[in-house]
Amino acid sequence: MLELQDAFARKFHYLRLSVTDVCNFRCQYCLPDGYRPDGRKSFLTLDEIRHITRAFAAMGTNKVRITGGEPSMRRDFTDIIEAVASTPGIRKVATTTNGYRMAERVADWRSAGLDAINVSLDSLDPRMFHQITGQNRFHEVMAGIDAAFTAGFEQVKVNTVLMRGLNDGELGEFLAWIKSSPIQLRFIELMQTGEMDELFERHHVRGAAIKEKLLEAGWQQRVRAHNDGPAEVFWHADYVGEIGLIMPYAQDFCASCNRLRVSALGKLHLCLFGEYGVDLRDLLQSPGQQAALQRRLREALADKKATHFLHQGHSGMTPHLASIGG
Repeated sequence: MLELQDAFARKFHYLRLSVTDVCNFRCQYCLPDGYRPDGRKSFLTLDEIRHITRAFAAMGTNKVRITGGEPSMRRDFTDIIEAVASTPGIRKVATTTNGYRMAERVADWRSAGLDAINVSLDSLDPRMFHQITGQNRFHEVMAGIDAAFTAGFEQVKVNTVLMRGLNDGELGEFLAWIKSSPIQLRFIELMQTGEMDELFERHHVRGAAIKEKLLEAGWQQRVRAHNDGPAEVFWHADYVGEIGLIMPYAQDFCASCNRLRVSALGKLHLCLFGEYGVDLRDLLQSPGQQAALQRRLREALADKKATHFLHQGHSGMTPHLASIGG
C-alpha cells in the first residue's frame, strides 16, 4: 500500500470530509452574518463522496469525519454516513454537528454506521448560547446530547470555543457538568481567519492558560492515538468526563498533523490555513479514475508545509471555518 505521507514523514490516516458549507447557525466566530448562499455551488454528490472515500482508504486512511457547515442540512446525510462506513478500510466514522437535528435523527445516524459524534455547545447558559450562536436552540441541543447516549454512543464530544468576555467565565460550570457524565469537553482556542481579525483580538483566550489550571488541579494527559484529532486530552480520577484542548497556537501543534481536508466542492486542502486547494472533482466521475486520483493526492502532499503561519497572523485563504469544514 502506498500510504499518504508528506516530506516530513507525517502519515495521514484521518480525512475531514465536508459535504456542505451551508449552516443555519450564526456563530460569532464563524458566520456572524449567517450563511450567504451562492447559487452556482454544487456540493459533492453521494457517488463522488464514495469515490473520494475509497481513494483515501486505499492509501491508509481509516478515519473519516463528515463535516460542514452543518452536515445534517444535507437531506441525504444518513446515506452519506452509510456510504462512508461501508467503505473497506474505514474503521471509524465521525461527524461534527451543531446538534439541532440530533434529538430526532441521531439514532438513524448510529444505525447507518456513525461511531463518534462531536456537538458544538459554546455555553451552558441559554442566553449566552443564543448570543454566541444567533439561535435560541440550547434546550434542543441538550436534548440531542441525551438522545445520543440513548442511541448507544458511549461518549459524546462537546466542542466549546472559549471567548474572553463572553463564555470564558463558565469553566467551573462546564467542569461540574462532566463530573458524572461521559462527555469529552473540548475547549477550542479561537482561531484567526480572514474575516475575523477584530473578533480574534477582542476575544482570544490562550489554551495554554487553561492547560496550566488543569494540571494544577490534578488532571493528567492521555497518550495520543495515531488517528486522534488535534486535541490534547486530560483525565481526572474524580471525573467521569474528560477535557480536550485544541491549541493551534501551541508550540509544535503541527508536528503531529495526521489529517487532510476535502471541501464540499471537491478540493483537497493540505491545511485549514493553507493558501490554496487542489481540485479533485474532475477525477470523481467514475471508479476507473481511482489510480489517477490517488496519484494526484500523493503529488499534492509534496507541497504540504511543516507548519501553519498563524503566529505571523497569516490565516491563508480560509475566510471562515465553515468554508472547508473547520
